Amino acid sequence: MKEKIIFKSTDLFLNLGFKSVTMDDIANEMGISKKTIYQHFQNKTKLVEATALHVFENISCGIDNICALNKNPIEEVYEIKRFVMHNLKDEKSSPQYQLQKYYPKIYVSVKGKQFQKMLGCVTQNLERGVAQGLYRDSIEIDFVARLYFNGMVSLKDQNIFPRENFSMVTLMNNYLEYHLRGICSTKGLEKLTQLNTNQI
Repeated sequence: MKEKIIFKSTDLFLNLGFKSVTMDDIANEMGISKKTIYQHFQNKTKLVEATALHVFENISCGIDNICALNKNPIEEVYEIKRFVMHNLKDEKSSPQYQLQKYYPKIYVSVKGKQFQKMLGCVTQNLERGVAQGLYRDSIEIDFVARLYFNGMVSLKDQNIFPRENFSMVTLMNNYLEYHLRGICSTKGLEKLTQLNTNQI
């Protein structure tokens, strides 16, 4: 039952937002009493925390699976983007922004985990790209990896990128192209152009 509550809550929170979904909404959607939810979660904050960690673990596992395929590093970047956007329901409820605004402690905890995960993943991608001649061998890998993470976090800040002016899909596509054009070698740029032509 606990897992079922987490799954349903994840779906509702990602589609409608952490703030707007109530414990009553979740109970009604599941056809159970609110009391049943409280048997597993002391309050909504505990449920939000469990849900946020569930989403993080799910995405981390998926990213590991994509990295294990040893794809071309440029393709891998786009593949991970597609996977993450799909699992965050294209971020229509701006989950990260809502967490930061309404559940700051949970946001800080999850952001720390995201940073460690992404730093490792991006560093490996950059190293492989350099080794394959797709990224310039002069790039400072640790610097670029940290800058990449920081940029990703900024995209989700609605004070910088208001959702009424910028869709998350457009932001992500623009950011990935910006990132890759900054680090690609001539060979890598040819590959990037080819991928963009095929509408990745």
